[in-house]
Amino acid sequence: MDAELAPAPTLSLDAARAVAEKIRARVRYDVMGRDAVIELVLVALFGDGHLLLEDYPGSGKTTLAKALGTAIVDDRPDDGLPTFRRVQFTPDMLPGDVTGVMVFDANSNDFHFRPGPVFTHVLLVDEINRTSPKVQAALLECMAEKQVTVDNQSHRLDDLFFVMATQNPLDSVGTYPLPLAQLDRFLFKVRMVHIDRASELQVLASWGAPRPPCDLPRVTRDQIIAARATLRAEVEVSPRVHECLVDLARAIREDKRCIQGVSTRSLVLAVPALQTLALLRGRDFVAPEDIEHLAPHIFQHRLSLVPGAGDPTLVVKDALVKPMEALARGTLRR
Repeated sequence: MDAELAPAPTLSLDAARAVAEKIRARVRYDVMGRDAVIELVLVALFGDGHLLLEDYPGSGKTTLAKALGTAIVDDRPDDGLPTFRRVQFTPDMLPGDVTGVMVFDANSNDFHFRPGPVFTHVLLVDEINRTSPKVQAALLECMAEKQVTVDNQSHRLDDLFFVMATQNPLDSVGTYPLPLAQLDRFLFKVRMVHIDRASELQVLASWGAPRPPCDLPRVTRDQIIAARATLRAEVEVSPRVHECLVDLARAIREDKRCIQGVSTRSLVLAVPALQTLALLRGRDFVAPEDIEHLAPHIFQHRLSLVPGAGDPTLVVKDALVKPMEALARGTLRR
């Protein structure tokens, strides 16, 4: 069988969890004081979502993304895809700088597609809100359908394709707000607050000092794909969990503080994210605490609120109260 068509190996739940823990260990080696954020990165990666990180420059967003890229081994060198690529968004960029362009070849007297940086396993989009909406929109098809259409021809991206985008807060000079259609493609939007005092002291103490190369084991692309398939098949999601998610979405939409609520797509993306968190925490089923932990991260950036409504996270938490109570009653009756 052609190696490119061979199915990814199957894994047990313990083996799938071990793959995630190897990545966690590698990233923690390079990124200090960010354990909660690293867990969300793993949930997004294994839940087949994408991640948006927000904070001011110098908070470690790019370091985190690079550490993730280096934790993955390219086990398919013949496909021509690098494991990790970084794109720095600037105001003068064009969509073709991201997706690729058609280039004329004088030897064949024909046009050929030259792939852009989206043809990779892990893509770091640095400062996504420093470029125009036209370039931001170039990522929509890539993130939603894992393909690129150039000159009426579609080109498939890799199944692992994972976007980590960073953005500066909107009060920074030269930023463009991301449209809701773009934000809805991201599973999470995570605000990276400053690390704790001890971790910051550790960063200063280790800066510039010789550091041994990381000898922790890395994982392959096929292992990640196989782990994704395993957790979807083996981590149980009760129908009551589905009911809780739908009731939460309806409560958010009916909240008077909301102009626009959450999409059905966000509910679909939430299920593998919940399964991944359950896997990381040593369970083969989604528990109520998984919903309570992830719901603000999944839904808050998708809301459009009336002026003066305040923090969207509070809207999500308020809407979560009754669905969680109903889920608890249903669980107790079992």
